[in-house]
Amino acid sequence: MISSPYLLHLGAAVDPLAVKTARGVAQWRPRSCLGQRRLPGCQVSLGLEDVTIAEAVRRGARTMIIGEANAGGVLSPAIIPEILAALDAGLDVASGLHQRMADVPALRAAALRAGRTLFDVRHPPQDLGVGNGVPRAGRRLLTVGADCSMGKMYTALALEQALRARGVPADFRATGQTGILIAGDGVAVDAVVADFISGAAERVSPARHDGGWDLIEGQGSLFHPSYAGVSLGLLHGSQPDALVLCHEPGRPHMRGVPGYPVPGLAETLARNLEAARRTNPDVVAVGVAFNTSGLSRAEAARLCAEASAELNLPCQDPVIDGVDLIVENLLSCFEASPSCASAGR
Repeated sequence: MISSPYLLHLGAAVDPLAVKTARGVAQWRPRSCLGQRRLPGCQVSLGLEDVTIAEAVRRGARTMIIGEANAGGVLSPAIIPEILAALDAGLDVASGLHQRMADVPALRAAALRAGRTLFDVRHPPQDLGVGNGVPRAGRRLLTVGADCSMGKMYTALALEQALRARGVPADFRATGQTGILIAGDGVAVDAVVADFISGAAERVSPARHDGGWDLIEGQGSLFHPSYAGVSLGLLHGSQPDALVLCHEPGRPHMRGVPGYPVPGLAETLARNLEAARRTNPDVVAVGVAFNTSGLSRAEAARLCAEASAELNLPCQDPVIDGVDLIVENLLSCFEASPSCASAGR
């Protein structure tokens, strides 16, 4: 478990996209972020106070998060002395880069010397077991999509926030590196050996007995020729009681593979429900989350209305509309509403 409060390190980033991981943490866990650290030349900001490593420690920081990503996901020469300084000052350090901090001898030695932890969150734990499909207590919702990068993480986080606002126990369960840094825990399933993906999903969302919900971050798409295996493993291991379908209207083809068109909503939902029933025969769909950032508000409203009518489910853009209608449907479904069961299947 990654300890907060966090110091978010933006390095010398000049592109806002390079700090999207840090931005996600600042947006969804603002109370856990006490400041940002920027090197000379940095041209982006999260709107947090700029603090030194020493000042962050004095204010109670527990972990420095490497919030800048570069081409190749490697540790830049400028970040190495910053990590060393953080370790020596008493901070743990977390990174979502491809290159492991623990593989750098100087960093590994410094962490051992200081008794601190290096969290390489993109790299999964080595003691994962295979999935067993045994039913477990609790309620789980999984976000699924017609393609990659359609808002599955954002939707799951928005659902967590909306449920908590209603007094319903709810926890976001992370399956990607940015999500892990937001949640402080999780497994990056795209780095898990195939046989263990469903077991990783079971580990991410264990049994719970408080009547609350686990909101599990989906990955990939059953229809994507590159990433379908990850999506199927999550569907089986999550044993979801509910699905929310995420979609970006107007996307011309599957991401990175122009020869593959994006499937329709009804087909996408039917295939995900079919796969999910392998480990939870009672799974239902409870909503549709659209990413309408590239559309006019009138066009977005029209397409949401059409999707809602087609699938008999509430459809919202979580960024613009929130997810209240989806949450209302979710809660009514699990108050033993037979109409929901027929619509969501």
